[in-house]
Amino acid sequence: MVIAQYSPAPSRRFRKQWVVLLCLLTTVGGLWGCEKLTSGFRRTPLPDMGPRLANSVKLTFDPSLTNLKMQYTDGCNSPHELNVGEETESILIDAAAQNFTAVTVTGGVAAPTPPDTEILVTLQRSGLKLWADSLYDRVPADIVLEALLTFKNAAGKELSQQTVSITHNQRLILEPTQRRCDYGNMGEFVHDAGVALATQFIRAARTQLAGTGSQVPAAVAASPTRPALPAATLPTKGSPSALSFKATVLDENSNLVFEGGERIRVRIDLINGGEPELQGVTATLTGTASLLAQFPATTLAVGRLQPGQSRSIEFVATLPQAVQQQKAELQVAVSDSGTRTQPPLQTLTLSIQPTGIKADDVDQIPAVTAGFHQPHTYLLSIGIGSYRDQQVPSRKFASLDAEMVATYFQSLGGLPASNVRLLQDWKALRPDIDEALLDWLPSHMNKDAVVIVYFAGLASVSATGETFLVPYDGTATSTSRAYPLKDLEAALSRLKAKHTVFLFDGIVSRMGPDSRTKPVLPQWNPTGSSTLHVIGTGGIGRGLEDDEHRHGLFTYYLLRALRGEADTNRDGDVTVGETVAYLSQKVLWASKTHMGQEQRPVIAPPIRSTDPSAALILTKPASILGTVAR
Repeated sequence: MVIAQYSPAPSRRFRKQWVVLLCLLTTVGGLWGCEKLTSGFRRTPLPDMGPRLANSVKLTFDPSLTNLKMQYTDGCNSPHELNVGEETESILIDAAAQNFTAVTVTGGVAAPTPPDTEILVTLQRSGLKLWADSLYDRVPADIVLEALLTFKNAAGKELSQQTVSITHNQRLILEPTQRRCDYGNMGEFVHDAGVALATQFIRAARTQLAGTGSQVPAAVAASPTRPALPAATLPTKGSPSALSFKATVLDENSNLVFEGGERIRVRIDLINGGEPELQGVTATLTGTASLLAQFPATTLAVGRLQPGQSRSIEFVATLPQAVQQQKAELQVAVSDSGTRTQPPLQTLTLSIQPTGIKADDVDQIPAVTAGFHQPHTYLLSIGIGSYRDQQVPSRKFASLDAEMVATYFQSLGGLPASNVRLLQDWKALRPDIDEALLDWLPSHMNKDAVVIVYFAGLASVSATGETFLVPYDGTATSTSRAYPLKDLEAALSRLKAKHTVFLFDGIVSRMGPDSRTKPVLPQWNPTGSSTLHVIGTGGIGRGLEDDEHRHGLFTYYLLRALRGEADTNRDGDVTVGETVAYLSQKVLWASKTHMGQEQRPVIAPPIRSTDPSAALILTKPASILGTVAR
């Protein structure tokens, strides 16, 4: 029998979610003290430590842990208090219930049979610190928890003592309100620290008790996330599912020929044609591996379907620019959480082929320049061509542009692969950018370091002129998931690198309604910045894309510059000064001559030939072209 009981002592606040958890843990037999459930329950995401052990455990929490509170000051200097002990205690109970056959808590309802082991949990050390050295809405924080575990047998004799401790680090995010005072993920921060301590707690407890009990039979040790149900409530095996669906594959131009760089949508229309509600409905893609790898997710949760209810979902991917002609297949499967026979797979056949456009020679990867190494130069290359929010303007060639820039700097710029971080499309979430700027780069810095950040995609400008880069999970109309340029500037400034360069090619849009009466220009060069900004287009508008060469116009000429065309003095080095001069001339000329529009790059601050950054070497081509081609 699985027994998991928790009834708080009168001095503690009653927590409904733990009643829910412990009721759900009753897989065989009854549970005393469970009266009702609450719909807001969300199970603690604890790691799977293995099958339950056949031990009955009594947990005793010392008041030092139960009553633990921590204080902090928010971004507006207002004090706050966190009930860390209450949250941590609850998670420890959850962890024990997942790993032992029976769990009771001192002060709760007595178990019908005495437990074979008691675990006393006493707080030894705790601490919470928010660090002042942070970006304006990203505050590094540490929480320390250390507890002494005392193990006793059924007779009360002490068996052993073990100390478990964790230091949990996380960046707190200011809530996206007008005042921006408190941290929206503070609860998550405390919760994750509790999970970390519970993981150590269970490891120690399982080690101590592994020899005193055997594993629970599989039929009894049902997962807490999907407790066993009485046999009478389970659907009959082999009965047909009431779930049906239709899968359709769509391309951008509706010719059902999928070309490099084109967006693919797999639409799935589902319907519940039966009487009972269907729960845990999911859709899954399988098929040709190279095609499957382009999808951010291959399983989507649909949730519940009421009788007669229908719902549509879509898997969305973008094909790489360079593809080989091939036939590919995608298999679509849908299922619900019951054991009934599921609908048969549906197979979609796709014809994939190159665009037929002859690639420019910038797409032919240059030979590696022998003997040229820049071990202290680092590149973060970001390209976002399509966004999670499909209302955000797409950028057809951004992902490829970022990849080509990364390749050029490795082949011609002497950068080892370990010095390059490439983030494309759904791999360019705000946390991914944070990790690269705040964790990866700082660990490699020295007095000779050079940092180059390339971003192809969308930027938006607020009514005050503040500029935001838009990651894959962001929108053009809200700052909540955008990446403020001042965050980028602060991160680059703290690196204390010898040189920092930011390159941007993409769309610059207004955030919110387009007000013609109050034109606001993006502020690319914040006061006090030491970064050189090379921006593909000035003002608000779309940086042009060159459909003939299949690159952003700015990036196309950047690649030509890096491969040697910018080396006007023919000394074998392509420098920042030469590249900036080349881009300023070529992008403006090509936009007017070939596209009938004007795109004028912005260099901020303006660079002079005598500036130290002008002499910074970007690449050293293996062979310099004899003439500068147009």
